[in-house]
Parts: sequence; C-alpha cells; structure tokens
Amino acid sequence: MFAKNVGGLDRILRIVAGLVLLSLFFLYPEASWRYFTLIGIVPLATGLMSSCPLYSIMGLSTCPVKRA
Repeated sequence: MFAKNVGGLDRILRIVAGLVLLSLFFLYPEASWRYFTLIGIVPLATGLMSSCPLYSIMGLSTCPVKRA
C-alpha cells in the first residue's frame, strides 16, 4: 500500500512523541488545549506503519539503503 520510508530511529521517535501527546489528552481532562494533543495520532500512525505520506511527497526517506 505505502512504501516504507521511515527508518528505525525516526520510527521510534515518532511512536514515543505520539504516545506522549496522546497521554497528555488523558492526563489533563479539564485543560482547554487538550484537543490539540490529538495531533499525536499522526506521528503514532506513521511510526507504526513505517510510512509517512509527507516524506513520499517530498521524496525523502530515512530507511537505510538496501545493498545487493
């Protein structure tokens, strides 16, 4: 479906950042800014799928080069 273009370290950082942002949503239920933390779904999803649509559009990749 999507080509893998997110490498190891980039993937880990995306997953951690996504989880931190989503945890803030639940830790601060009365905060007026809490709905902005739902943006954490994006890095979490791209980290779990190892594919970033924005990287595809820009022609970027953080995956290591496969050598024959």
